[in-house]
Amino acid sequence: MSGGVEIPVRVVEIEQAASSVKRFRLAPVSGEPLPPFSAGAHVVVLMPAADRTIRNAYSLIDRAEDGSSYRIGVLRTPQSRGGSAFMHGEVAVGTELKITMPVNLFPLTHGGRKHLLIAGGIGITPIHAMAEELRRTDTPYEIHYAMRDAASGAFVDELRARHGDKLKLYRDDVQETLAVDAILPNQPLGTHLYVCGPAGMIEAILEGGRAAGWPEENLHSERFQAPPMGEPFSVRLAKAGITCEVRGDQSLLEALEAAGVDAPFLCRGGACGQCEASVLEADGELVHNDHYLTEADKASRTKIMLCVSRLKGRELVLDL
Repeated sequence: MSGGVEIPVRVVEIEQAASSVKRFRLAPVSGEPLPPFSAGAHVVVLMPAADRTIRNAYSLIDRAEDGSSYRIGVLRTPQSRGGSAFMHGEVAVGTELKITMPVNLFPLTHGGRKHLLIAGGIGITPIHAMAEELRRTDTPYEIHYAMRDAASGAFVDELRARHGDKLKLYRDDVQETLAVDAILPNQPLGTHLYVCGPAGMIEAILEGGRAAGWPEENLHSERFQAPPMGEPFSVRLAKAGITCEVRGDQSLLEALEAAGVDAPFLCRGGACGQCEASVLEADGELVHNDHYLTEADKASRTKIMLCVSRLKGRELVLDL
């Protein structure tokens, strides 16, 4: 099955959180309380564009105590494939959307002795929720938040008010650098690290942790990859007997959905593995953009993640 239960919601508040980030408060149309979630969870927002339904995953900032609303943060990206532009340009207070049930692929490890929370840019969204949960449970933690400049720092005032000197800020425009080698060594045994932000930053932080001797199971990251554009190609589903075209600005998953296929997904960002499909034939090069398959999986040319990966060639045949 696909993303599961869909919840109709209405936008009841929009805030400009930073120069390119908006916060949206979503309330259930039914008036029934929204489901609880654990810090690090996300929902997929379904946006009714003119020519298609856009589906993007967004981390949840928080849930109102009475369950009457969720908050999400959305970055306005220059090369938006639709979702970012739609949320910033088309959505107003009163707009009705749909969301999936919350899913958590980036949970806190509650047995951790201490927690290092590291964010870059819009990666602060799940970190915000984690920090609040740790504050409420009186668990030791630190927040390290890197941004281009003061105008691009979403949630800074809110974070500072809630977390005080546990929050450390780093701004590129004043040459403040998030120094991995100063943060990671000499942490208490049993500390867990969580990082979310640009791909290069995530890799640097994780490599720094490994170099400092951190066990792999104590290093956690979230990185939803937006499906990159490419050349159009044809996909054929051998079992279903369906053939459709994948446009250059579409993902495989989006093309299958447009053709009426109820394809599976959870994150739509190459992280969870839910949309993995078996490749029967590939007339061209498989372009893997996910963070789930192993290098051996990719080299085998027998697997592909529908949400972010594609073919550079003429036709792809899947065992679906």
